[in-house]
This record gives sequence, C-alpha cells and structure tokens, in this order.
Amino acid sequence: MFGFNKVVSAAAFSLALFSGAAFAETVTVKDITGREVQVNVPVERVILGEGRQIYFTAALDTDAPFRRVVGWRDDFKKADLDGYNIYLEKFPEMAKIPTFGGMKDGTFDIEQAVALKPDVIIMNTEAKSATEESGYIEKLAKVGIPLVYIDFREKPIQNTDESMRIIGKLFGKEARAEEFVTFHDEQLARVTNVLAKAGEVDKPVVFMERAGGYSDDCCMSFGDENFGKMVELAGGVNMAKDIIPGTFGTVNPEQIIASNPDQVIVTGSNWELYVPGGKWVGVGPGADSKVATQKLAALMQRPAFTGIKAVEEGNVHAIWHQFYNSPYQFVAVQQIAKWLHPELFEDLDPDATFKELHDRFLPVAYHSGYFASLKAGL
Repeated sequence: MFGFNKVVSAAAFSLALFSGAAFAETVTVKDITGREVQVNVPVERVILGEGRQIYFTAALDTDAPFRRVVGWRDDFKKADLDGYNIYLEKFPEMAKIPTFGGMKDGTFDIEQAVALKPDVIIMNTEAKSATEESGYIEKLAKVGIPLVYIDFREKPIQNTDESMRIIGKLFGKEARAEEFVTFHDEQLARVTNVLAKAGEVDKPVVFMERAGGYSDDCCMSFGDENFGKMVELAGGVNMAKDIIPGTFGTVNPEQIIASNPDQVIVTGSNWELYVPGGKWVGVGPGADSKVATQKLAALMQRPAFTGIKAVEEGNVHAIWHQFYNSPYQFVAVQQIAKWLHPELFEDLDPDATFKELHDRFLPVAYHSGYFASLKAGL
C-alpha cells in the first residue's frame, strides 16, 4: 500500500539469531520521488540531510529524538535558534553531533558521511538535483549507504503523510507514524470541512511574504505550493499563485500595490545567527509578541505596502517560517483560516492544537509565540 516490498535478509536473520540482536530485515522503500531503495530496517544510524528534520525525528523517537542521529546538516541552530535552544536544554548531547554542509551549496562532505557508517541518509527533495549532479548516490551505493528522499517543503500538503510513513518504516515506528498522520489529517479537516460546509464564502486575497526583513529585497513569496497552498486550503486566494510558476519566487513591489491584497502574512523566525539585528520578525517558540509586532509594523512601512488595503485595515500577520518545512503545517493552515475567516473559526484554537501536538508527540514543552498580528484582539 505504501510502496514497501519486504524481503527478509538472510544475513540480518543470522545476525539476530546468533548474537541476540533485534530482528532486522531488508526492505525496498519507495521514497517520495518514486525511487526504490533497499534499506536494512530498523535503521539505527541516520544522517539527516537537514537539521530541521529533527521535527519529524522527534515525533517518532519522542523519548530519545537524537539516538539514531550520527550526523546532520548545520541549519537547525541557524534557522530556528529558539527551537534549537529548547531542545538543547533538554538534550545537551545534541551539540556533539557532527554537522555537515548542504548538498545544494556543495559543502556536503561525503568522506565524513561514510566515516560515520550510517544505515541511511535522509534528504529533502530540494537537494535531489545537486545530489544527482554530484554523483553522490552512486558513490554512497558503492559503500552500501542508501539515500532516501522525503518532502515537507516542495509539496508539503501532498507529501507529508507519505513522508512520515516512509520514515516510520525506516525507524520501525510504523504505528507511531500512522498515529501522527491521523492527527495531521484530522486537524486539517477542522478547516477544510468547515469551509466545505459553508459553501460559497468570500475569499480574501492574501500576499504571503517569505522571510520578510531577512534582506532588504522585496519581496519573496510562494507560488501554488507550500504556504501558497496553505492559503488556498484556509479559504483564501494566494496573490502570487499566477505570478510565481514554481514553489518559490519573487514578486515586485508594483505587483503588490496593483493587487492591493486584503491580507498580508509574513513568515519569520529567530535568524540572529543568519542576519544579526535584522529586520526579520522573530516569531517562534517563546518569542516576545511585543517585539514581533513592532518589527512587523516596521516592515509595512516599505513602499510595497504603504496604502494597501491589508495595512490600512490592520490585516497584517506574522507566522513561524518553519511551518514551511516541517510536518506541522496543519497548525499554520488553522491559524491562517482563523485570520481570513474569524467568524467561521471563532472556536478554533491553533495554539491549543500545537500544544496538543507537543503533548502527544514531541519531547519538549510547548512555548507560545508562533504568531503575531497587527489586528487588535488577534
């Protein structure tokens, strides 16, 4: 059903029989790109192609989220400093995990990876082109290291459930993965079912600004995927849908002014290690809402936003950037729906949803601060 073809490994069986090790098997995993990859499962030594993949590792290996991780990319601390520090406080050993550069920027050290003897390397789909061009898959295959692609970024609404099932299979945590998938789908349905029942509703035009204030450029956004798709699911019209052909792209200030969006939503995070003292909006776990609101208001002083409807009416919001690259995006859909249709979702509490996710699936306590708004009362 999920693309897994089981073939018992005689070698693994013998090892289990004579050494007392847990029973292992070789499975053919169909990864999110359709590649069939043979992996000995459950894997015990994993290299994460991105540090923020800890978001899914923690949901499956909740008691010990780093126990399988023998190496990871160095982005978690840089991209989500607040989240990193929360995990570091509870799991100080994570600071000792070897770090890598990225496949896309050519700084991944394949010799270092081989030396760590991983059972599998898990990569995001956006690294696929660079990985193939560098011949990494073939090089790794020669030393018996499989590489599996998953996706929470390019097409997260479409691929999150299957990606969680793939990782669940790799980890020997299929039931836990299915429990997460069920929760994910139930929480999405709390938005989509309400909108379907409501029938024809006015859909506000929304401009999603990706990482506003990260640089002085204006303005990165999303096409018909990622946060763009989340806006559509939440009952809005993604302003950049027909402007940006792919998942990510840029909209010029004149297009924003001409479109005069009803709502503006800016993604942000604590990027102090990337852009010290930057204009970005530092929403995230434990963020100071007053500071976030002030920085959000300051971003609306840029020429692209002065005088547009969203700013004039206070329908300007900030949302945690990392929803775009994690299996938690259903929380973002709930919050966007609440901003766009407050009358339909008066009883929906995205903070409570995210807290429940933490309580049920994650090893760290929930800290509010993932959202900010210029609208009074929100």
